[in-house]
Amino acid sequence: MIPKDKKAWYWVPTLYFTQGLPYVMVVTVSVILYKKLGVSNADIGLYTSWLYLPWVLKPLWSPLVDLKSTKRRWFLRMQLLIAVAFLGVGLSLPTNVFFTTSLACFWMAAFASATNDIASDGYYMIALSQRKQSFFVGMRSTFYRLAMITGQGLIVIAAGLLEEYFGDNARAWSVTLSATAGLMLLLTVGNYFATPPYEEEGKSEKPAGFLDVFRSFFAKPNIGWALAFILTYRLGESQLVKMAAPFLLDTRPDGGLAYSTEAVGTIYGTVGVIFLSAGGILGGILISRHGLGKWMLPMILSLNLPNALYALLALTQTDSLWAVLATVVAEQFGYGFGFAAFLMYLIYIADGPAKTAHYAIATGFMALGMMVPGMISGYMQQWLGYGGFFVWVVLAALPVLLLMRRIHYPADYGKKGAEHA
Repeated sequence: MIPKDKKAWYWVPTLYFTQGLPYVMVVTVSVILYKKLGVSNADIGLYTSWLYLPWVLKPLWSPLVDLKSTKRRWFLRMQLLIAVAFLGVGLSLPTNVFFTTSLACFWMAAFASATNDIASDGYYMIALSQRKQSFFVGMRSTFYRLAMITGQGLIVIAAGLLEEYFGDNARAWSVTLSATAGLMLLLTVGNYFATPPYEEEGKSEKPAGFLDVFRSFFAKPNIGWALAFILTYRLGESQLVKMAAPFLLDTRPDGGLAYSTEAVGTIYGTVGVIFLSAGGILGGILISRHGLGKWMLPMILSLNLPNALYALLALTQTDSLWAVLATVVAEQFGYGFGFAAFLMYLIYIADGPAKTAHYAIATGFMALGMMVPGMISGYMQQWLGYGGFFVWVVLAALPVLLLMRRIHYPADYGKKGAEHA
């Protein structure tokens, strides 16, 4: 049996980069794609938010990942399926039915990506000791977010350059999505060689029964308050992420800043990468040194306070590139730093028997907290304008601050040397 923590420096970065890339393509880059192909903000917010549904429903099939085969085989197969789905999106975009067909392919990618998340997270929890889980939580969130920056940054830059080269947005994005399919295939091959086979067929962690998995999860102490906390932790971000790119791309008469596709990709793909990495790694290190209790509040604030800078940009409609860059720097660092606490809390909630399925249930509620607010974000923006919308996003941080007093966890959870049953 391969010992825990083996070669973690190799597989944690690649596995979580591969987990993040399909997510950002499905829920974020699809927003930019449809904006550039002429779809309205209301339709973008509604239909792309429905793509969150597989992440919401993934607890329903999460026990199967425990019961059938190994987690490594699950995530390798799902990553290959994602590559096929992205190729389908790319091939559909030049057609007259691109919206319906590409959404169907994105749905396939979303279901495969949600299943990949279950298997990857389960692999992470069985392959690492708790001490290493807390140490690498910053690393995994950093590489997950780096994948998101790759999607929002490098891939969008490439699409923008191709828009100029071809003079045809549909063709440009078709080539871009086909190339992304090739990247997913390469990442799948890389994960095949990087991840040790920790499990043996038939000897991995198995829940007692399908319904027992759900019964034991909802029997956890104070689970109602815990779920309310999970649902509201990203209430502001769930709306911001849907309308940030349209805000930068929209014309000034429409309240936007009139940036090009290439410029938006460059902003997210340069300074964003550096400060995201710093925030995520720092968050993981601090939790491993001091425990979750000391850093929960500062990390919640770091996730939400940068949203106020978007409100300032929208209300002033500044043409200062430095102001936009400073906003992205604060938002990316704050996300990386703040999300580390959320990941450790989800791991704490999932601790115990059937941790793979329980973690999937917890992240399913997290996805629900992203999906529902995202669905109304486009309508809220059209009703309030960009300025009023981003003010609303700032106020959306209040529920999680109030609920923070109701949740319970060991103050030293995740601290080096502090092991919990």
